Amino acid sequence: MRMVKEILGRSVVAEAFCFEVSRRCYTHQNNKKHKISMFPSFSCSSILLPIVKRRTTTTVDNLNSSNKSLHDGGGVTLTISASVTIKNSKEFMAMMLHYFDSFSHNTTGDRGIVMQLVSTQIDPTTMEGKLSKRAVLDWTRELLFNGGGDSERSTHKVDFEIDSNFGFPGAITVTNKYNKEIFLETISIEGGFVEFSCNSWVQPEKVHPDKRIFFTNKACLPCDTAEGVKELRKEELRQKRGDGNGMRKVMSDRVYDYDVYNDLGNPDKGIQHVRPILGTKQYPNPRRCRTGRPPVITDEKYESCVNAFMETYVPRDEVFEGVRKEALDVERVKGVTRNLIPFIRTHITKCGVFKELSEIKNIYKRRHQVDAMNHTNEENGTLSIDVNKLFQDSLEEYFKFSTPHIISGMSANNNNNFNDSTWNGCCIRDEELGRQALAGVNPLSIKRVQTFPPMSDLDPSMYGPQESALKEEHIISHLDGMSVQQAIEEKKLFILDYHDAYMPFLKGINAQEDRKAYATRTILYLTRVGTLKPIAIELSLPEGEHQQQQSKQVLTPPLDATSYWLWQLAKAHVCSNDAGVHQLVHHWLRTHACMEPFIIAAHRQMSVTHPIFKLLKPHMKCTLQINALAREALINGGGIIESDFSSGRYSTEIVSAAYKDWWRFDMEALPADLIRRGLAEPDRTQPHGIKLTIEDYPYANDGLLIWFALERMVRTYVNYYYHNGLMVRSDTELQGWYNEVINVGHGDHAHATWWPTLATPRDLISVLTTLIWIASVQHSAVNFGQYPLGGYVPMRPPLVKKLLPKEGDPEYKEFLEDPEGFLCSSLPDMFQTTKFLAVLNILSQHPEDEEYIGQRRDLSDWIGDPKIIEAFYDFSIELKRIEKEIEKRNKDQNLRNRCGAGIPPYELLIASSGPGVTCRGVPNSIST
Repeated sequence: MRMVKEILGRSVVAEAFCFEVSRRCYTHQNNKKHKISMFPSFSCSSILLPIVKRRTTTTVDNLNSSNKSLHDGGGVTLTISASVTIKNSKEFMAMMLHYFDSFSHNTTGDRGIVMQLVSTQIDPTTMEGKLSKRAVLDWTRELLFNGGGDSERSTHKVDFEIDSNFGFPGAITVTNKYNKEIFLETISIEGGFVEFSCNSWVQPEKVHPDKRIFFTNKACLPCDTAEGVKELRKEELRQKRGDGNGMRKVMSDRVYDYDVYNDLGNPDKGIQHVRPILGTKQYPNPRRCRTGRPPVITDEKYESCVNAFMETYVPRDEVFEGVRKEALDVERVKGVTRNLIPFIRTHITKCGVFKELSEIKNIYKRRHQVDAMNHTNEENGTLSIDVNKLFQDSLEEYFKFSTPHIISGMSANNNNNFNDSTWNGCCIRDEELGRQALAGVNPLSIKRVQTFPPMSDLDPSMYGPQESALKEEHIISHLDGMSVQQAIEEKKLFILDYHDAYMPFLKGINAQEDRKAYATRTILYLTRVGTLKPIAIELSLPEGEHQQQQSKQVLTPPLDATSYWLWQLAKAHVCSNDAGVHQLVHHWLRTHACMEPFIIAAHRQMSVTHPIFKLLKPHMKCTLQINALAREALINGGGIIESDFSSGRYSTEIVSAAYKDWWRFDMEALPADLIRRGLAEPDRTQPHGIKLTIEDYPYANDGLLIWFALERMVRTYVNYYYHNGLMVRSDTELQGWYNEVINVGHGDHAHATWWPTLATPRDLISVLTTLIWIASVQHSAVNFGQYPLGGYVPMRPPLVKKLLPKEGDPEYKEFLEDPEGFLCSSLPDMFQTTKFLAVLNILSQHPEDEEYIGQRRDLSDWIGDPKIIEAFYDFSIELKRIEKEIEKRNKDQNLRNRCGAGIPPYELLIASSGPGVTCRGVPNSIST
């Protein structure tokens, strides 16, 4: 048999095996030893379990009507059939072929999938749910291919034997007696009368001896749980909680538990590789999913890092699979290959430093190559192709990056992607810096100025006097005749304030090699046409750090050539501050890290049958996996952020400080966030009861449409299940979830008074709307524009290598002689740039199997609840209407922050998208 496999291939052998099984089935049928069932939708036959001597076939409609005469008569057995659908992984197919090979040699092995139905009714003799007889699905004897051995999934028929008074099935237990895990998709009883949407990996019994428990699709509050499955509901949660001990088994365990961030450094490599443990009194932080890896050798408080022999643990059903994993692997390989040439030029030939801003255009692909590839023969006028040049250009183009949206408008009429005359040696134009604060990849930092000069919240006893150097004379000439106080009252002054985020860490940051940073404040003025322009930049350093420099300096829009170039350098530092806070605080902390405890607690405290778990389920998908990968390669010591951002090894301390002093869950709702930053105020005359301070604020304008549509859907959903506050307060699973989030998952804020209460349906609507908003819309706003809107490094440098030159500095002469060269030498070199772009490109990708907000691929959980189905449908339709409204806004010439020459449309909050880097699309969950 093994030789035949090698000669003919697996698919041919599988077909031959199916033919042999069919032949044997026909023989058995003639001998009346087995019942044969043929399904027209499949290509092969299936052998069923032996028929019991006395049984009657029935439908599920009859299950609830107990037949007393039959029951009293002594054990009439009924047979109900089920279709079991299994996803065929590569490992699963290999296992089946192994069993095919040994089929004729061994038919007595204890293998198969053992299933047992559990009734909603109690068995009076055991006081537990009534049970069916065990049914065994064994592919070596009962195989039904759908599309052959290489099909994505296979469906198998199984018969369950039950007593006539069994009642209605409420759950099913599953034991895997094979040696490999299986992915169980669905179990359908009697053609769909009862559905179990499992969608889970079931481990071999020898790995996990506990029976897997699956419940019918019907959403059910704890108080409404049928008596027959109440204990199973508790048992299923017990299995997922674990006992908090031991090392988790990668690719098999499904335990959800908490731990601190003690896996970001590696003390075994030396003191320089030590990083703070996040989630302690000194460094507060949300908790992560526990892995239980052994401690490092030198300090048992630290967990050993992931390496080539030890993978990152996440619960088995959270692991990337299929298309998503393949797409990520492809982009990783592409990222590595794109960095080969820059690595050689930077580290081997030592020519990776950019000397002119125009040199950076060579990193990106050209739109038109015809002129470079073709030339016309002057003698005969024929067109010829230089094959060698074509090959060379094609090879070079492969290693280049696509042109980001943010600069593609610069060269709409230029064949080489960039029109050098539009740059004028400028990293980012003033008006573009202001526009990106409202419609860029970080629209969450801009605040309205309410006091001037701005104030610091840092403790002066620790960080020295923190008074701002900004004075009225710095900005008065840019206020269109208003005084500073008038401009504040007219809501015309805004600020990008990164002073407190960076100041406590600047001494350490600036002591690192090739890293120099300021704590910046930028004052912006709201013009008559609704755009923001920077009118002053304050650059601050710790007292006494650089004796040759003032600890604070203020720059204003330039008046001459020298001040022009200094202004460009100052804006580079502002954008570098912005890039760091965006990545560390608004992206990682506020979405990824702060959502993780809510997800862990949901799996530990709420049954999969709970209606709130079912509502949140698509918004929790894959987040634990992507966060684990981030701890492995993004925020860890020596990871992407430390390597590519100015904050360097102090990155996680910046995260912890922001979590301690600034993060509040009650301020994560969009309306509350806008009001907190002074970008909106309550106004009952407005459609949604809120008025924006800046009318053309694309993130807020589009976001509010989605927020209130989402809130309406959640309100309908919550009010359907919870009719009053008592139902909310008495829901033990719901309250257990929320209490665990506060006291364990976000334990460092357990005593904060700002946590919202959870006592009424209104409270629950607010909490759920905020969570879904964070996981879908807010994450999309700060993630999927990273490459399209932040992929031009001079416009948004992740790090800066030099401070501004001062007269008398050794570098000042160099600056005067070649200011553009000085600016370029302050930016990341070629290898740093391409490495950074490769990461941004991966983070900005949508996989082909992305599920977007408004989409629910499985509505079977609410098949009997038309009001819920209608609410989901209305939400989906409303998102389509919002998409049309956003497209309309992007064509409105009066909205200058999203429409105009060279201005990319703001599409980040359009719900739908195709695969790839599209700068649009709102997935249901944080999965990139």
